[in-house]
Amino acid sequence: MRDAAAKVTAILPQTPLIVEKIKGVPVAFKAESLQPTGAFKIRGAWHRLTAVDADTRRSGVVAFSSGNHAQGVAWAAWKLNMPAIIVMPADAPKVKLEATLALGAEIVRYDRVTESREEIAAQLASARGATLVPSFDDPWVIEGQGSAGVEAAGQMRDAKLPAPTRVVVPCGGGGLAAGIALALSDASVTVVEPEGWDDMGRSLELGRIVPVGESAPDTACDALQTKLVSALTFDVLARRGAVGIAVSEAEIRHAQRWAAAKLRIVLEPGGAVGLAALLAGKVEVQPGLLVILSGGNADPEAYAAVLGDRP
Repeated sequence: MRDAAAKVTAILPQTPLIVEKIKGVPVAFKAESLQPTGAFKIRGAWHRLTAVDADTRRSGVVAFSSGNHAQGVAWAAWKLNMPAIIVMPADAPKVKLEATLALGAEIVRYDRVTESREEIAAQLASARGATLVPSFDDPWVIEGQGSAGVEAAGQMRDAKLPAPTRVVVPCGGGGLAAGIALALSDASVTVVEPEGWDDMGRSLELGRIVPVGESAPDTACDALQTKLVSALTFDVLARRGAVGIAVSEAEIRHAQRWAAAKLRIVLEPGGAVGLAALLAGKVEVQPGLLVILSGGNADPEAYAAVLGDRP
């Protein structure tokens, strides 16, 4: 984890740690939404791709993502002069699709309901001899995402705040949450997901991996629509005693508005779920509380509607 943090620090500036009092208690917010690609995913992508040897890099990389991992991998591949293919859902937000294309990646679209992105990506990687980079089910990716926790702990220390006692983390497949759980081993971890897509939370509660239900509701959190978490991320979080919380779409929209008004930052829905849990009173305010604001790649029209307090 320290190696990953050193690699990330060497190429990326630290994202801000914003401190705001909630109920009179200073709470630390880690603004990963201000990464060059708008989300924390750039950390794991850089750590993974820099581990690929020079000869293998020529064959490129394949990833699958609705947009944030896509941009992280595309950015890292561009920096390393590697070809990149990204498998993206047909309904991926336009802002994420265009940003991925702008970084030089080739995009293959798929139907989120009827097709398997994992199968498509695996076939592409096999056919081209490329390196497959999953969005969360990969030790290198998890280590890279955990660098956010290493960085935040140092910033809290510099700000003379208590060391992290509880970390609230948005969760799709669990790569960020697992990395932070490993990086901040003395802190409790709370993963937050949208209602109906809280498979990690339910899996942790039951002690076994369960998928998202067949009739999962619509959610604005495209970045967190993972139908089944991996044994790797689940095992890390289960062993660390992590717990899960689900938040509603209304709570997420409120968090987006609050972040704009109080923190002066843009959050996409998936990046705001941890804050939503805090503001809804589902997370107890305590000294040493750290909330990860994981992404800010909001669709402009959808974001304008949220700020206008429209459903």
